[in-house]
Amino acid sequence: MDATVRQGFNLALIGRIVAVATIGGFMFGYDSGAINGTQDGLRHAFALDEAQLGLTVSALLPGCALGAFLAGRLADLWGRRTVMMAAAILFIISALASGAATSATMLAFARFFAGMAVGAASVLSPAYISEVTPAHVRGRLSSMQQVMIIGGLTGAFLANYYLAKMAGSSLGIIWGDQPAWRWMFWVQALPALLFFFALLGIPESPRFLVARGRKADALQVLTRLLGPEAGAAKLAEIDASISHDHRPSLADIRKPEGGGWRPIVWVGIGLAIFQQLVGINVVFYYGAVLWQAVGFTEADALKINILSGVVSILACIVSILLVDRLGRRPLLLIGSAGMAVSLGILTWCFGQAQMIDGALRLPGQLGFIALVAANLFVIFFNLSWGPVMWVMLGEMFPNQMRGSALAVAGAAQWLANFLVSSSFPWLAKHLGLSATYGLYTACALLSLVFVAMNVRETKGIELEAMEG
Repeated sequence: MDATVRQGFNLALIGRIVAVATIGGFMFGYDSGAINGTQDGLRHAFALDEAQLGLTVSALLPGCALGAFLAGRLADLWGRRTVMMAAAILFIISALASGAATSATMLAFARFFAGMAVGAASVLSPAYISEVTPAHVRGRLSSMQQVMIIGGLTGAFLANYYLAKMAGSSLGIIWGDQPAWRWMFWVQALPALLFFFALLGIPESPRFLVARGRKADALQVLTRLLGPEAGAAKLAEIDASISHDHRPSLADIRKPEGGGWRPIVWVGIGLAIFQQLVGINVVFYYGAVLWQAVGFTEADALKINILSGVVSILACIVSILLVDRLGRRPLLLIGSAGMAVSLGILTWCFGQAQMIDGALRLPGQLGFIALVAANLFVIFFNLSWGPVMWVMLGEMFPNQMRGSALAVAGAAQWLANFLVSSSFPWLAKHLGLSATYGLYTACALLSLVFVAMNVRETKGIELEAMEG
């Protein structure tokens, strides 16, 4: 794309759209991280053992899988923006219900519906950003999603830390004669309200409008985004990439000759699953529990969570600088190698842990080494698989099948997340932390092989040129 066309871009509008869409990423991160720090309160309030705690914490994730699948399909029927607004409403309702839960069952249901909102935001925000941004900066702008996810996680960790500090612990009483852990859920409603009202001020995706036959509306949006000449040319390209004999449907992800799904769909599913099998969300969901298990206090563990969030954001910023220069595939390969090494160090450290006075402890300097290794793991993940997987899912599929392919890949990502996070308490108790992290190390090595063999570069390729 030449410099003259690039100068026609309405960067102010594109920036506003990206800023609003990535609030969905912030909510994704905040809802995912809010549970971290409430777990002592949940155990005390609902008398949960490890298995029950794992299922209650992970109730979000089946909802995420369902929300991702439904959002991908509904986005082809109702539009990207409309479905994100529905997700914002779910965020608000589920936050209020989670904090007011009177039983583990009620909390699990509230978290399930929160998960539907998270799942919808997780697939639609990057897809929407990809559909309204120029190819030469698409990776950088789509990577902002991961920055906001980590920002949401860090925001949840900070809010939880200060609420617990104010109350003395997560069980302490603060405003309204309610324990701090309930407020850790309730404060989620504030950014959700912002998300809903901000969505009212941005346009619908022009690719969706063309698919629905609303070419005049699509041209209006494209003209605002790209300028009159480039907007008209892009409309013609989008129109040529859409099948006009039928509207987008799940059938589009099947091979034309029959015999199963297209290979590109399986690559998307593989990217989605491997992003979770390395165990990243164990650090985010169970970080406070994990660090207390190896000798840190509750307050120190919450501070470590905040540190992990900060280094994650810094790593994402590096990824933003590299993703449109170095490319998606090289970053994934670097990330897989780095995660395998850092997870291997964690596996070794936890293998040296000792039971002292009935509690697990890392002797000598191993606690510090484990902390460094864990943060290196977080850095490598957020330099690569964290943002790049979402960038690729938002851009790698052809226009005709993007919604359906995202539905399937997004559901697979959240089901893998559920498998990993719900199994961690049981694995850590019965196999030990060393064997558990050994499994994550093996998955990081397998992800390296998967990328090397299956993933093609998408840097700088127009969405209309993506092949199925």
